[in-house]
Amino acid sequence: MISVHYCYIVECADGSYYVGVAEDPQRRLEEHNAGKGAEWTARRLPAVMVWQEPHPSLGSARKRENQLKRWSHKKKAALIAGSLRLRSGQG
Repeated sequence: MISVHYCYIVECADGSYYVGVAEDPQRRLEEHNAGKGAEWTARRLPAVMVWQEPHPSLGSARKRENQLKRWSHKKKAALIAGSLRLRSGQG
């Protein structure tokens, strides 16, 4: 069985972003919103999934997570905006 891991970004109620990795991003979002996720998101609920990217391995997803965590809020927002345009067929 092939396991897919996702690097994801959620936007918190205060407009901040949280970057993480999960095998099931929807379940992880539910955990965040139940206060069982990271301490960061638990203090800034609700959280909304705004971006996710599949990876063939946990190592690959973690590498991307570490890269994105070093990005500015503005750069993450541009990534999210670009992904939304592509998904809606505008890009």
